[in-house]
Amino acid sequence: MNLWTALALTPYLLLLASMLAYSAHSLLLVIVHARSARRLPVPEWQETPHVVVQLPVYNEENVVVRLLNAAAALDWPRDRLTIQLLDDSTDATSALALPVIQQLQADGVHVQHLRRVDRVGFKAGALAHGLQHTDATFCAIFDADFVPPADFLRRAMGHFADPRLAAVQGRWTHLNRDWSRLTRAQALAIDGHFAIEQEARFAAGWCLNFNGSGGIWRRTAIEDAGGWSADTLTEDLDLSYRAQLRGWRLVLDRDLTCPAELPTTLAAFKAQQRRWATGSMQTARKLLPSIWRSDATVPAKLAATLHLTHYAVHPLSAATALASVPCVLLPGLIAPPGPLWAVLLPFGLTVLGPTTLYLYARRVLGLPVLAGVRDLGLLTLVGVGLTVSNTRAVLQAFQRPVLAFERTPKLGVVRAGDVVQTRYSVASDGLQVVELGLACYCLGAAIGLVWAGVYAVAPFLLLDAAGLSFAAMGGRSRAGDAQ
Repeated sequence: MNLWTALALTPYLLLLASMLAYSAHSLLLVIVHARSARRLPVPEWQETPHVVVQLPVYNEENVVVRLLNAAAALDWPRDRLTIQLLDDSTDATSALALPVIQQLQADGVHVQHLRRVDRVGFKAGALAHGLQHTDATFCAIFDADFVPPADFLRRAMGHFADPRLAAVQGRWTHLNRDWSRLTRAQALAIDGHFAIEQEARFAAGWCLNFNGSGGIWRRTAIEDAGGWSADTLTEDLDLSYRAQLRGWRLVLDRDLTCPAELPTTLAAFKAQQRRWATGSMQTARKLLPSIWRSDATVPAKLAATLHLTHYAVHPLSAATALASVPCVLLPGLIAPPGPLWAVLLPFGLTVLGPTTLYLYARRVLGLPVLAGVRDLGLLTLVGVGLTVSNTRAVLQAFQRPVLAFERTPKLGVVRAGDVVQTRYSVASDGLQVVELGLACYCLGAAIGLVWAGVYAVAPFLLLDAAGLSFAAMGGRSRAGDAQ
């Protein structure tokens, strides 16, 4: 290999190294969890402070009644509990909620129905608006797709015996895990995030994030960190890091569970992931300079960087796929195929971290590991299929102004076979042609490289081709259909 070939190959090797770094980070979280994570005892705390339960909704006809009834059933003294329906809806949601609110008020439940003239600030704006109408010292937040159990507040509030605790995050469980193969795959990923990623970050003393729902905030921590901000699409992630930079702590309690509804179609899931991808990178752009100027340890700063920029794996994957052919065909690189382990090693290392994390989470939660293996294939396919959509979302994080908050439709489904008549839908992202084109490129490149005797890159390209084809066809393998 001559010098020019080596120089030309360097960017490609850097792309591969970056992909491996994110995989290695997942594996590191598994190791940290296995060595350090423990069940969290809840301290005794006899106080029953005033809690406001904030329910931000926007066009949620299918679930708003369920949400209100669940909030009203929370076991907390009536004179110490306020429920706020933060209603920015433009459809029949408000009309459906009104009689339920009136009945709850007649039963002695303090419910506020707060309407704004516009959606300024989206969810962050609604939450901030709600705080202006209450003097509560703690704020529990549940999105429209959640059904908090009656004992949620009782089980969570003891953590706040620690005066420097900003927030308690519960673990999301799933109302409709078994509704379809797609929901089972999503549940596998979410279980990995809460049971392993969040717990490992907490055990290591690294920054973790409030996930936007299924948790409780101390009001003084919100105010001390600068309040809810709408300059990113992930106001929860943003506030979490700002609070921790101010010296506050967050807790993830694995035993504090709160079920939620998973998106039931690939289009809805892609919309959710686009918002999270854009918001995460917006938060990274906003806060990474402050994180690196902070007094945190270097490992904590590196962990925060990989956490906030996790969605960068999608543009890295796209760039790696596009660069594969010109790089491996550089003069002097084509060689006879090596042993099988040398062909599969780069691919295996790239998928090792996430695969281990998801399956280890099943073991930690006492769920059948083999069933996780069944769902892992579809999760991998869907994850790869998000490459184009999330790449665009990551790039949009550097645009001004901040994009509109794209809601994820909820249907109110729980059991397999549940069917709901709804007019909610997700507009096409318009990327099907790009996804299909890149899928064809990857498939053709894989065939061409194998023909030329270059085998090591082929597994990556074949997986890219399969995942992108799946995304381009809208997941029409019945993954989004009830079974």
